[in-house]
Amino acid sequence: MNSSTTQKEIKKIVIAGGGTAGWMSAIALSKKLGELLDITLIESDEIGTIGVGEATIPPMRTFHKLLGIDEQEFMRATEATFKLGILFENWGQRGDSYIHSFGKTGKDTWLGDFHHFWLRAKELGVADEFGTYCYELQAAKANKFATSPTSDINFAYHLDATRYAKYLRNMSEANGVKRIEGKIAQVNQDTESGFITSLQLESGAVIEGDFFIDCTGFRGLLIEETLKTGYVDWSHWLPCDRAIAVQTESVGPAVPYTRSVAHDAGWRWRIPLQHRVGNGLVYCSRYLSDDDARTTLLSNIEGKTLIEPRIIKFQTGRRTKSWNKNCVALGLASGFIEPLESTSIHLIMMGITRLMQLFPFNGVTDALMNEYNQISRIEMEQLRDFIVLHYKTTEREDTPFWEYCKNMAIPETLQHRIALFKQSAHAYQSNGELFRVDSWTQVMFGQRLMPEHYHHLAKTMSQRDLQRFMSSLEMAINQAVEKLPTHSDFVKKYCASST
Repeated sequence: MNSSTTQKEIKKIVIAGGGTAGWMSAIALSKKLGELLDITLIESDEIGTIGVGEATIPPMRTFHKLLGIDEQEFMRATEATFKLGILFENWGQRGDSYIHSFGKTGKDTWLGDFHHFWLRAKELGVADEFGTYCYELQAAKANKFATSPTSDINFAYHLDATRYAKYLRNMSEANGVKRIEGKIAQVNQDTESGFITSLQLESGAVIEGDFFIDCTGFRGLLIEETLKTGYVDWSHWLPCDRAIAVQTESVGPAVPYTRSVAHDAGWRWRIPLQHRVGNGLVYCSRYLSDDDARTTLLSNIEGKTLIEPRIIKFQTGRRTKSWNKNCVALGLASGFIEPLESTSIHLIMMGITRLMQLFPFNGVTDALMNEYNQISRIEMEQLRDFIVLHYKTTEREDTPFWEYCKNMAIPETLQHRIALFKQSAHAYQSNGELFRVDSWTQVMFGQRLMPEHYHHLAKTMSQRDLQRFMSSLEMAINQAVEKLPTHSDFVKKYCASST
């Protein structure tokens, strides 16, 4: 047996750190494996959480169903609203705007995706803009929304991350998770194997465990400071390294989408909740000072500020291993991809799901670790490529930051995707990949990456039939959107918070 494996049976789980990552781990493990495990979570009220991961993506709904979380109750508890996509402004060129929605665009055939038919129709002058043929996108533009048990509308949430962690904490504790208040002063390891044996608190208390989950944020107290796992830096592809966040009072009805507005050295977000709005500015400190970032953010918000703006420093990239010895890192401790496509909570969710699927009940083995780490690496790299796409396909060179992004070298995997689309309009979703063909095409077209050719299957349809096909799609979507209530009316009726 080598130093990275142990055949010790795993029963006692210790989660280091609370926040979204800690409590998502606690609720998932206690709901699904609680009868088999003893779960303890250590957190300190003195250590604040980042608490700005407030926009999500649709797979969260599947995770909630798995855990038996009631949607209306959860939304009331977290002051949540619905999210149909992201409105990107000034990304291709200044003045541009497009929506990357969660919907399916048009109708596909087994041989060719809808966008080939759209490109043919555009060539013949019988097509409207690409987003016209997506129900969720048109509903977002009209500020409308509704869902029901029989609806197939694809959506996610805007939520208060601090309230979400509290909501999950209450559920977890009711489900048998033990919470210990305190700061971790020392991490104890086995002298031979290097495995973590216990966490010592400032109070002197020692919490022993068989397996540890590191949810200590960027610091990575267990995975990095203790186990010296290492970090793969992606900042040459994703140069933003700071964010400044502030909350404001709502000044109007919440819209069912996140806004992402490009500025001179990065972008700013606007996330509308029921009771307030989350705002932030992501930027590269090489091109924008902290003071100027603060000024830029505060001069572009609406409504009274509710908290003092705070700066968050980060480095994009990932740990060389998400699972090292008897420790798995989740959330910010495992790595960070800037929140441009709201993937932070998704990565926590996937990490904990993967851990449950590969759980080392009979002891940690290299095979389990390697499988977990390989899937995690591929997942992170695929997400990274999708985020880098937004920067690389800009046409802007009006500031040093955008000039750098437009001309930077990019990962070969993304270079291949862009070339394939540019030359033949071919887009694809890899096995296990989060973002679908619809996402890739909406962003590529939205940033004016237009293909030179398309699949000639589209030429087998006559101009009249193609025009009729496009018109019928547009009409059906418009009629469906027309019937929807406004987003704010639906939220009030469905999940209005009492606070």
